Amino acid sequence: MDRGIKVCRDEKTAREPSLKTALAYQAIYGQPVSELFAGLYEEVAHDVAERARLLSYRTNRKSQPQREEVISRLVAKLAV
Repeated sequence: MDRGIKVCRDEKTAREPSLKTALAYQAIYGQPVSELFAGLYEEVAHDVAERARLLSYRTNRKSQPQREEVISRLVAKLAV
């Protein structure tokens, strides 16, 4: 497959690049992967925040202070 076509598909988000490919783009363009694929990053960050909220709810029923602190920091960091 022509590599130009592959890059074009990645740029248009027609497909998600592999981690190795995404890191290669980071090396080429000198920009973090989260900026190169900002839409995908936002989607993943949202999913992680939702999962952290669920875990936060679950851990609030059981007292595990250290775990609750980690989850609370994650939720706060990802909250947009």
